[in-house]
Amino acid sequence: MSPADTKTIEARCVRLNVKAENAAALAPLIEFQTLTRGPNDLLIEVKAAAVNPSDVKAATGLMPYAVFPRTPGRDYSGVVLEGPAGTIGREVFGSSGDLGIRRDGTHASHLVVEADAVVEKPKEVSWEEAAGIGVPFVTAMEGYRRAGVPKHGETVLVFGVNGKVGQAAVQIATWQGARVIGVVRKAEAYEGHANAPVEMIDASATDVAARVREVTGGKGADVVFNTVGDPYFQAAHKSLALRGRQILIAAIDRIVQFNILEFYRGQHSYVGIDTLGLSSAATGAVLRDLGPGFASGQLKPFPIKPSAVYPLERAKEAYVAVAGSSRDRVILKP
Repeated sequence: MSPADTKTIEARCVRLNVKAENAAALAPLIEFQTLTRGPNDLLIEVKAAAVNPSDVKAATGLMPYAVFPRTPGRDYSGVVLEGPAGTIGREVFGSSGDLGIRRDGTHASHLVVEADAVVEKPKEVSWEEAAGIGVPFVTAMEGYRRAGVPKHGETVLVFGVNGKVGQAAVQIATWQGARVIGVVRKAEAYEGHANAPVEMIDASATDVAARVREVTGGKGADVVFNTVGDPYFQAAHKSLALRGRQILIAAIDRIVQFNILEFYRGQHSYVGIDTLGLSSAATGAVLRDLGPGFASGQLKPFPIKPSAVYPLERAKEAYVAVAGSSRDRVILKP
């Protein structure tokens, strides 16, 4: 590697030096770190970076492969300062399974990532909105890529529909022409964007599987996106159509009762999604599948409230907000 291929910069970074007992015990510092760009890397000036629940979980020792010390953060938007020919000045955004967990991440003034990790930021999307797309949309899209992207006329049942992954799952399914039924734990309306009406089921007052059978003429759901896990496992299982597939991304209690006879007679598929297993480049490929949806306006970024945007110096407040199950998309701005 010749000196001309490399570029170093002093970046201002949030640093976690040791794991904490809980979010309240986190003690992030602001430090300067030297970043070095390789010949196929991009040096990005970070304009905004999201805070995800996984950032906080990794900081509190719930991910044994998370390294210390490190700069957290998986999602980002920014401008390419240095890179291969044709990349400088591009406005981009991205996400990753390893950034901020196994290596230094996005809660910083600058970032080095592989050239194929980024996607173009749509002009009509703000820096903060672009930074907020990452993990929720990648999780939803990777689930559909693995389970089979919903087709026009298929029924998708989304548990935890008002969470960020749930909303992304609704957006993508209705973009593809599928019918969506959402499940919530108390009576509430769907809060996000959709390209078609979303029928809601209040799980506290209604037998979910019975209602799904009722509104689908007895067929059931072709795809169940279970963003909650075991509390809804049985309802999800009983809601599946013949050859239906359930996508699972989370768990509270790890062990569930599982009727193998119903599973194979229903010819069902269960798909587990862990976006922490995706490299930056693999994540970029998922985001590129979503690009046409954002370009057409059928996919929309999450609204960002001014009160949910923090400077790097207030990173601890941002982490505590996310740990407290804030429904807002929380953003750091260098």
